[in-house]
Amino acid sequence: MVVDDSALVRKLLTEILRSDPELEVVATAGDPYEAREKIRALNPDVLTLDVEMPKMDGVTFLRNLMRLRPMPVVMVSSLTEKGAEVTMAALECGAVDFVTKPKLDLAAGLAQDAELLINSVKAAARANLSRFKDRSQPAPRVVRPSGSLNLRTTDQLIAIGASTGGTEAVSEVLHGFPADAPGTLITQHIPEIFSRRWAERMNETCAVTVREAVDGEQILLGHVYVAPGGTHLRVTRSGARFYCRVSVDEPVNRHRPSVDVLFDSIVASAGSNAVAALLTGMGGDGAQGLKRMRAAGIATLAQDEATSVVWGMPGEAVKLGAACEVLPIERIAERLLALSRRAHVAATG
Repeated sequence: MVVDDSALVRKLLTEILRSDPELEVVATAGDPYEAREKIRALNPDVLTLDVEMPKMDGVTFLRNLMRLRPMPVVMVSSLTEKGAEVTMAALECGAVDFVTKPKLDLAAGLAQDAELLINSVKAAARANLSRFKDRSQPAPRVVRPSGSLNLRTTDQLIAIGASTGGTEAVSEVLHGFPADAPGTLITQHIPEIFSRRWAERMNETCAVTVREAVDGEQILLGHVYVAPGGTHLRVTRSGARFYCRVSVDEPVNRHRPSVDVLFDSIVASAGSNAVAALLTGMGGDGAQGLKRMRAAGIATLAQDEATSVVWGMPGEAVKLGAACEVLPIERIAERLLALSRRAHVAATG
């Protein structure tokens, strides 16, 4: 079912989804109240839901839906600051994924992202909703200790890759990190304006400092660097120091940022001074990179199927034998930290 207050958007989304023989649009609705009645009558498998609608906003409707009748939902978000904020809230409420709605030339913009929309809906249909936890209530802000910690060089790195369902999975991992965790790099498939707001939301509640990566900045202890949407994130090394490199190269595995790009740079620049985890996500990005990491002697983790929203990327890694360990999401933070400590001891003798 397609839910959007714009008749044009409903028409365009319906045409795109119906172009795939495996998908059927059983109904459309112009507001949450109409959607509620049609959901009861038609019991759709997946809902696409507009973020901003009259009568009831998309997040309020989603929160009620996930409480009363949980079902896979793909949010349709506008490429604006407000759209990014509301989309992050929707993902915290239980939305599986989101696609962006262009501000100009809707028909051309949506047509360009047709494959992404279709794949997102198909992935949502297979999503594991048992992992849903409503994190929409604001968490307490953290007060970080002052002193020299923020200026200390990290001698160990943690690399994490994720896609569908990853915004919440990564957040769960980072909330398990202490303020002096090793420098951490994140590649999450996410558009530019959304990656910045996502990093800001995690920074407000995590003990570590979380921000978008800036090209050329040094990687420090207790800091997490998120790949800006639309760019690749790599690690380089100069002497004993690690640095972020952000670039607009060609997409890899049809993604920019790509997890494989980050993982391959870790192999080249950090070697056994790093550990890595591949979390929930659609497709196979990161699986080959994780395999190359393991071959280089790097400890590698993959999220297990039971706790993944979509077991695509980590599942492919497991098939390739790329993961040293396969763990539920609630154990990944502590294991990454333990493996990092072990690598540090081995490196220092």
